[in-house]
Amino acid sequence: MTVDTEPEALLSHLQNADGSATFSYAGYTVVGAVNGPIEVQRRDEIPEEAAVDVIVRPAAGVGGTRERHLESLIQSTIRQIILVENFPRTLIQIILQVTATPENEYVNAKVVQANSNLAILPALLQTAVLSLLSAALPLTATLTSTALAIVPDGQSKKITLNPSPREIEVSRSFHVFSFTSHDELILVESEGNFTMKEWDDVFAAAQRQCCPATVADDGDTFMDDGSLTGTDLKQFTRSTLEEKIKSDLHWK
Repeated sequence: MTVDTEPEALLSHLQNADGSATFSYAGYTVVGAVNGPIEVQRRDEIPEEAAVDVIVRPAAGVGGTRERHLESLIQSTIRQIILVENFPRTLIQIILQVTATPENEYVNAKVVQANSNLAILPALLQTAVLSLLSAALPLTATLTSTALAIVPDGQSKKITLNPSPREIEVSRSFHVFSFTSHDELILVESEGNFTMKEWDDVFAAAQRQCCPATVADDGDTFMDDGSLTGTDLKQFTRSTLEEKIKSDLHWK
């Protein structure tokens, strides 16, 4: 069954980091810490902009190929929204520690290895953005991410938002989309078998969740079991930051 709990976030709770956030949604909890701009080793120095380093630590065991792949995706996405040219010859470090995953993710190792590489990506990206906001680093935009799967349903198929590990296991394809706060697509990763029409329908469903104010519901041919009316992630990010600012300024 799809996890449909509301997202939760806590900002600036780690004392030894320039910025921090804990984000929980869809069965995942990730703690993020940002340090920077800080001194960078000469071999990693970029003359005209800041280097961005992302470290992903799994909930159990040590990081491996899966974490390196996620780090690469997050780094290439996040550096597009950071004003890296403002901090030449420095380093911005983002550390993401996974602390909780859906209960049955580790039941079937085959499922974990084959299907869950991308499942945690939206939570990692959301935590990274909230941590950057907590650190007050200048950004060109924020971003929101969502995961969807095309799951067989009898003779037809349906789009499932934030699918569970079991739904990912039986799905035909799995997709992750990220949009900026300007409603621009910044990341898309897809796995499995799907047609261009199916991809277009999944894209429209993701856009409805991440950019709800600008997307009209044109209706799709997939069965909608009610799971596509997800949380407005853009409004969630905005309200989380507003509450943080209100708390910081309470003394005035």
